[in-house]
Amino acid sequence: MSRMPVLYLSHGAPPLADDAVWTDELARWSAGLPKPEAILMVSAHWEEAPLSVGATRPVPLVYDFWGFPEHYYRVRYDAPGAPDLAEDVRKLIPGTHQDERRGLDHGAYVPLVEMYPDADVPVLQMSMPTLEPERLFEIGRRLAPLRDQGVLIVGSGFTTHNLREMGAGPDAAPPAWSAEFDDWTVRAVGGGDIDALLDFRAKAPAAAIAHPRTEHFAPLFVALGADADGAAAGGSDGPSGRRSVIDGYWFGLAKRSFQFG
Repeated sequence: MSRMPVLYLSHGAPPLADDAVWTDELARWSAGLPKPEAILMVSAHWEEAPLSVGATRPVPLVYDFWGFPEHYYRVRYDAPGAPDLAEDVRKLIPGTHQDERRGLDHGAYVPLVEMYPDADVPVLQMSMPTLEPERLFEIGRRLAPLRDQGVLIVGSGFTTHNLREMGAGPDAAPPAWSAEFDDWTVRAVGGGDIDALLDFRAKAPAAAIAHPRTEHFAPLFVALGADADGAAAGGSDGPSGRRSVIDGYWFGLAKRSFQFG
């Protein structure tokens, strides 16, 4: 079994399904990946300590958004549960809590609907017990062995995320703060500058505007940790195979997404 890559993606709100360009980008991305045995999703929308894993059996989705048209609340994603993966996570991170009532939130199912529409891959969602980059990076390092078992680890956030400063439409030009932060991120990731990324609040331009609260950037650190050995190789053309897969903007927010390995 070949080692699975690790992903960090910008997941979009429920209307992502109406964006033909973005949905095609996600579908083509997954089509080029080895089919995973299971998927471990780390979404910006589940913060809980201690670290927790969600339901290992089908339960209703978490429609954690408000004010959208009714049809967005009727979306289904009936992927199989992943009890074996949950047990593996508990072994790698002792003290992991199990929440059998917690379904997939929109940070998990919105991109999965586009990437794996047949819902035939077992999915497990995991919480972020903290937003501290160093601790999330270490969690990713502990999870790295799952890659050798066919598990696709996905950090789901948004490369810039300030809803108060969103553009007027999906094709709105990005404001300077969004473009500058996105450019810095792609250069830091491509250059393997993990120290700068972990200290992004001090090192990145416009960090406080791009992320007034950091939960949407935080899943990147789990992904980076899960690829720590590859990231140490350095260079976007190095053995780690780090690359930007999706770029561009949505309502002025950077939808940059990365693949590691």
